[in-house]
Amino acid sequence: MTPHSYDVIVIGAGAAGMMCGITAAAQGRNTLVLEHNESIGRKILISGGGRCNFTNTHASPENFLTQNTDFPKSALARYSPQDFIDLVKKHRIPFHEKKLGQLFCDRSARDIVQMLLDEARAAGVTLMTGVQVKEVHKTDAFQVATSAGLLESASLVVACGGLSIPKIGATDLAYRIARKFEMPLLPTRPGLVGLRFDAGTRETFCALSGVSLPVEASCGRARFAEQALITHKGLSGPAILQISSYANREQPVQLNLLPQLDVRHWLMSDTKTPLAKRLAQVFPTRFAEVWSAAYAPARPLSQCSKEEVDGVIRNLEAWAPAFPETDGYAKAEVTLGGVDTRSLHSKTMESRSVPGLYFIGECVDVTGWLGGYNFQWAWASGYAAGLAA
Repeated sequence: MTPHSYDVIVIGAGAAGMMCGITAAAQGRNTLVLEHNESIGRKILISGGGRCNFTNTHASPENFLTQNTDFPKSALARYSPQDFIDLVKKHRIPFHEKKLGQLFCDRSARDIVQMLLDEARAAGVTLMTGVQVKEVHKTDAFQVATSAGLLESASLVVACGGLSIPKIGATDLAYRIARKFEMPLLPTRPGLVGLRFDAGTRETFCALSGVSLPVEASCGRARFAEQALITHKGLSGPAILQISSYANREQPVQLNLLPQLDVRHWLMSDTKTPLAKRLAQVFPTRFAEVWSAAYAPARPLSQCSKEEVDGVIRNLEAWAPAFPETDGYAKAEVTLGGVDTRSLHSKTMESRSVPGLYFIGECVDVTGWLGGYNFQWAWASGYAAGLAA
């Protein structure tokens, strides 16, 4: 059986895969994009609460986690947030900045998906959805065995994402293909994900589910000042999602619960009022009551020892509840780790050991902060591979 032949096959029709396919086809390459879901861009559609936080105007290499810190520089420099903003404007999609450079659609994430479909159609991309990839081999060309038959290409781009949010179709296919071609993989774990309390802390605090407060979350040198949200199982919210990507067994996650105050000065300015009442001036009342009952003497500070006062201050400035686990891939926005970037050319995303094989997007060991950075990596890495492939 003679396989259908293409110049470029892209596996995965998410943000990175579609950008790659559009870019390759625009160079005159006969390009096929394969998607195992029945429609493209499912992660795009659920992102940003359905509004798609499609980039961040501040995106730079410093906003990404990777074992190889120089690797993202080339792709991010060659396709900037402004390049994607220009594309959005070309399609007359209304958008706004929410905060901190985060750009969202005014109407719906569907506008971004439709833009990608329109661009693909204009460039001449062949798009096949509902197609399962079974096997990938390489002889003179790449052979891709699928549920739609045997396909062949000179270049193969792997853009099928990581393990996060399996309910919308996430699989380990990218890593299986990497292993097939003996590409080195770094350990994966959930990123931008909620943290779960240990059993005792959960019992104390999770009755407060839904309460949020501004904190500064830190782990080692990483720190983020944003909201934290108490959930039924632990903590979530922007500050927690951000710091979760840096969390490790060696260093605890710490929360400054009053980042806006000089805590010692504020506490010692009134040592006669019971602490729960003092904290209710700056915290939601229920949180103030529960937290002070768990971490502070019932007496006013004027009746406490120096060690007791220091303990209260330490817990307010660096609260470090145990987080033995996360909410896992089911709730994680991204997957950390993946294809080791030292095995890829940073300018093209091509494998150093397998000519014509490319890895882009989330399956690569490059993970952005919360706030549009991972979409910018998808656009930039997809563009780099599309030009090269």
